[in-house]
Amino acid sequence: MKALLSLTLLLFSITLFAQEGSIKGQLQDESGEPVSFANVVLHNPADTTILKVEVSDESGVFRFQNMPSGTYLFKASYVGAADLWLPEVTLAADEQKDLGALQFGSTSIELAGATVTAQRAMVEIKPDRTVFNVQGTINSTGSDGLSLLRKAPGVTVDNNDNINVLGRSGVLVYVDGKRLPLGGQDLSNFLQNLPADQIDRIDIITNPGAKYEAEGNAGIIDIRMKKDDSIGANGSLNGTFSQGRFNHSNLNASGNFRNGNMNIFGGGGYGEGEGFNKMNFVSFQNGLRLDEINNHRNEREFFNYRLGADFFLSDKHTIGFLTDGRGFNGQNNAFNRIEIFNLASSNTLPDSILVARNASEDTRSQNTFNLNYRYDGGNERTLNIDADYGRFRNESERFQPNLYFDASEETLLTEIINSFDTPTDIDIYTFKVDYEQPLLGGKFSIGTKLSKVVSDNTFLFFDVNDGVPVRNDNSSNRFKYDENVYAGYLNFARQLGEKWNVSAGVRAEQTDATGDLQAFKDELQEPPVELNYLNWFPSAGVTYQLSQKNSLSLNYGRRINRPDYNVLNPFNNQISQLSYEKGNPFLRPEIVNNLELGYTLAYRYNFKVAYSKTTDQITRLMAPDENDPRAGFITWDNLASQTIISANISAPVQITEKWNAYFNVSASHLDNQADYGNGAVVDLQAFTYNIFQQHTITLPWGFQGEISGYYSGPGVWGGVFEYESNWSLNLGLQRKFLDDKLNVRVSGQDLFYETGWDGESNFAGLISQGSGRWDSRRISVSMNYQFGNQNIKSRKRRTGLEDEAGRLGGN
Repeated sequence: MKALLSLTLLLFSITLFAQEGSIKGQLQDESGEPVSFANVVLHNPADTTILKVEVSDESGVFRFQNMPSGTYLFKASYVGAADLWLPEVTLAADEQKDLGALQFGSTSIELAGATVTAQRAMVEIKPDRTVFNVQGTINSTGSDGLSLLRKAPGVTVDNNDNINVLGRSGVLVYVDGKRLPLGGQDLSNFLQNLPADQIDRIDIITNPGAKYEAEGNAGIIDIRMKKDDSIGANGSLNGTFSQGRFNHSNLNASGNFRNGNMNIFGGGGYGEGEGFNKMNFVSFQNGLRLDEINNHRNEREFFNYRLGADFFLSDKHTIGFLTDGRGFNGQNNAFNRIEIFNLASSNTLPDSILVARNASEDTRSQNTFNLNYRYDGGNERTLNIDADYGRFRNESERFQPNLYFDASEETLLTEIINSFDTPTDIDIYTFKVDYEQPLLGGKFSIGTKLSKVVSDNTFLFFDVNDGVPVRNDNSSNRFKYDENVYAGYLNFARQLGEKWNVSAGVRAEQTDATGDLQAFKDELQEPPVELNYLNWFPSAGVTYQLSQKNSLSLNYGRRINRPDYNVLNPFNNQISQLSYEKGNPFLRPEIVNNLELGYTLAYRYNFKVAYSKTTDQITRLMAPDENDPRAGFITWDNLASQTIISANISAPVQITEKWNAYFNVSASHLDNQADYGNGAVVDLQAFTYNIFQQHTITLPWGFQGEISGYYSGPGVWGGVFEYESNWSLNLGLQRKFLDDKLNVRVSGQDLFYETGWDGESNFAGLISQGSGRWDSRRISVSMNYQFGNQNIKSRKRRTGLEDEAGRLGGN
């Protein structure tokens, strides 16, 4: 707290002198109609750096207040119109300058050598994706990748850290265009150890075209890490300290050197912290009531590195490589306590109490390598080749004593001690080629991708007798999953007249996969599960420009979601002897058909309505154990069908000159249907909604404040778990120093501690009511210092290793 107080005093000790001059005017189109919501920027004419940014109001009027005297370079821009430049706007001391009516013309003034840098909007809506610019939000400070996704438009994260988009599950997560081969808890752990301060933006593609791989029913989320394309040597240093119930801290550095022939970039970071997660359940099954408490406390340290280079052989040829890696070491202590009551008994005390204290050590490492070649022949003729290798290694050892006590919890009835050793090795090889060229007045694309995933999962279960672990071959196994996917696609897009744009494509994917469960006893051995199928995935889209400020879009796509190793391995991963999770080796891939209708108003307000129909939906279910009437478990199975109708509205609003707001509202209606026999029926309909808003306010003395939060209404997770509403409120404050090179941010997350979940599941004779909370309420302080020639940007076309939207996600 002393450090935080000192920082606050430092911030308020630096003040700015008020300026009295102002500049105003009105923007009009060629017909004299006012142009609302246009970007208006004042630049330094010497180096074109930004001095002030405003937005025109509904009447096309803009105002720059409290401006010092001097000469400015003026620029106004609006989507669908040529930029409007005034090379010299002179303002005298205390002058109230009125530029009058300014009209956008059909051509713009060329400024040779001028490069303009600007702060991006927090959310950008593009034809094929929604872009969530993390650098546009103060409240990213101190959070992680998973917490940041909770704030992204149209994205929700459930109580099991499963990610949904527009109410749909089955989203693929990428980092810098490379798919993460992680799911379930492994993906959650990765995202929780990815500092938000290292993330540049999050791209959300809800209905990818044929160029993108067909995996992922809800589309693609691509997390783009920060990088720099400035000429010369540049870098940044960032440190964050965050305090909730426990503390988190991390330190990150990055740098690059770029000239006309090459770009070399790299970075690294280290962090450590503690956290907790607590869950409570009351369950009814087989004439029993079970009151369960799960408390987890973890300590972790992690590091990451990134190194890459692009070599510009000529204006047409670029070769690049990239390697990055991450490591994680953690210790987790979990306390599981279950009171067991017999409902037929009049005794108010439990019949017995199970106490399990788990202690585990986890080590994870990830290394990826990319080699890229890009040819740009001009006239939109390009060839891109990528070869990738990913290596993922997870080690986990856990010790678990199960102690059964009487009702007084003083007499030990039974003691069953187990330990677990569960290493997982994953290797991924991919090779892909993309080619584009003009054809018949449009753009033709063709490409192929070959991928191979080898996953080796070992589950060793030990009975500990007198301190000596003895492997239990009835409960141990080795599960190998090999998957080969051979894909090819064709796509064509062109403009028809002045108002119509159409695109259509088809993708074919041949999947050959084998799940081989290798038991340690011959009588438990089962034949491998073979998957061999060819799927076709058509996609199509059309946009219509109703007028300058109104456009419609309609998109269709068919996609697939294959079960991965996390849900196929049938071993029992237990929290205690009476509470466990197991996979299902007989899961079928799910197929979804998505249809989306979008409307955009004034290039700012976006409305989307979507319909999706999924067959064989892979979902999580809670059910009682067949052999032990006291035990319950979580597993995966296919629903017969899932139908979702959803809507989303996103709107940036200029409330005043110094107050900008962003609103994102989504709603969906879900219908789950399945019949597993013996009364295990799923027939569930639910309506849910989510409201996110963020307000950014320009304060005196150079400060910028931010208020953000969300409210999520009741809904359904998985197949049958119905949850209650939850919400969160966050505050942030930011100030820049040293010619804007030092950025200091302070934020408070989930101030009222309402992010947790409450809900109920009723399926197959098991009724379970539960709630959960974690270390979501915290105060964070972050400092970022940038050095080097940040404002001189390269004009080189970015390569496949850099931030090029055309290659996002590859194929």
